[in-house]
Amino acid sequence: MKRLLDFIDELTERRVRALASSTSRRSALVKVGKLMVAGAFTLPVLPFDRTSQAHAAGTHGGGKPAGKAEPKVTDCDYWRYCSVDGFLCSCCGGSAATCPPGTSISKVAWVGTCHNPADGKDYLVSYNDCCGKTSCGRCFCNTNYGDRPGYRMGVHNDVNWCMANDSSVYHCTTSVIVGVAESG
Repeated sequence: MKRLLDFIDELTERRVRALASSTSRRSALVKVGKLMVAGAFTLPVLPFDRTSQAHAAGTHGGGKPAGKAEPKVTDCDYWRYCSVDGFLCSCCGGSAATCPPGTSISKVAWVGTCHNPADGKDYLVSYNDCCGKTSCGRCFCNTNYGDRPGYRMGVHNDVNWCMANDSSVYHCTTSVIVGVAESG
C-alpha cells in the first residue's frame, strides 16, 4: 500500500512540476479569473427554493376556501395566479400588477397562461418578482399550473428571478396580464 501511495505522490509531483515549468503565474491567474467569472454567471441560475419561506409564513396556497364564490385578489385561487410561486404583492403593500414601494420589479420573469372564468378567455400572465426588501411573508401561493422542469427557465417558477437586479433579495411576486392567448 505504501508503494502505491509513494508512486501516486511521485507522479503527482512530476506533473505539477512540469505544469509549473510551462505555465507562468500570470496565465494561471487569468485562467482562475475566467473560471470565477464563468461561475458568477452560472450560480445565479441555480434553482431557488422558497418552500421554507412558505412554511415560515404558515400558508401554502391551495384549494378554494369553503363558502367563497369569487376569490379575491389576495386569494391563491384568483384566476391570474394559476402559475404563481411566491408571496402575493397584493398582500404586501402592492397590487396584483405592481410592486410595493421600496422594491423594484425583476428584469426577468416567467410566463403562464391562465383561464379567466368570468369571460372564458385565456390570458398570458407575466410573473415578475419584486426585489430589494426581505420576503414579505404573507399570502404565499404555490399553484404551479403548467410549470416545467428547471431546464426550461422561461416557464419554470422555482428560480430567484431577482438575480438580474442590483439587489437579488426577493420580496413578493406580481401577476401582470400581458395579452390574450391565441387559440389553436
